[in-house]
Amino acid sequence: MNNLIRISLDKLKKNNIPNPELDLRIILNNSSKKNKEIIFSNFHINDIDLKIFDKLLIKRLNREPISKILNKKYFWKNEFFVNSRVLDPRPESELIIEETLKIYKNKNEPLKILDIGTGSGCLSISLANEYNNANITAIDISKSAINVAKKNIIKNNFEKKIKLKLMNFYKIRKKFDLIVSNPPYLSQQKYDKCQIEIKKFEPKLALVGGKDGLKFYRIFARFLEKIMNRGSYFICEIGDDQLDSCIRIFKNSKLSIKNIRKDLQNIDRTLIFSKI
Repeated sequence: MNNLIRISLDKLKKNNIPNPELDLRIILNNSSKKNKEIIFSNFHINDIDLKIFDKLLIKRLNREPISKILNKKYFWKNEFFVNSRVLDPRPESELIIEETLKIYKNKNEPLKILDIGTGSGCLSISLANEYNNANITAIDISKSAINVAKKNIIKNNFEKKIKLKLMNFYKIRKKFDLIVSNPPYLSQQKYDKCQIEIKKFEPKLALVGGKDGLKFYRIFARFLEKIMNRGSYFICEIGDDQLDSCIRIFKNSKLSIKNIRKDLQNIDRTLIFSKI
């Protein structure tokens, strides 16, 4: 094994970096001078820019996630710009897109969609890609997040299809056919136990949903039906131990749970509601 690879792997392992081999390969490929895939077996030190390599490696050793180092993360069918002002799009959130596609099979339907807490804009942009005539409103209370979402919307040429707004959702007066959200749902206690990669490089505002993590579901249960059309749907993500609590919270609302979707780890992750 090449000395640079061996020494770098040892450093990553000593710093308890998960998946050190994968991260090192990504760092090597993003330091490459040539347009070819670098793997350990075909590696040659002359193929990489050592200054760039050292810079990227130091960032990873400081526990900065690869996505934040490279400012990109894949979600659904697109690559998104990300930074420390927004959450990285997670594979679990793709369930929201999958469930939407099951409900609205006609991709030419003129859907009015609201994305609450848009962050990077990944849900809005993915839905805009799927539905040709969708009219999407994407909102967030973080100006920094709005700036990131704007960058991704422009990159994907959806300026006319997605309206971006800096606002709280309970100030909205229009009605929608579909509302989607991946709200902050960590309790303060769970947040305190998060990895350094999350606590240091992702916004707490987008992670913690009050002391018990359920703050936004309580607000959703009281307010959302007012901005939902007849026969409309609300699809949201929940934390890994919040199903029973969410069922109780929505029990007396005008929203009825139609389906519960588990993620790849068999955890109840996505709730699908319809307006009664």
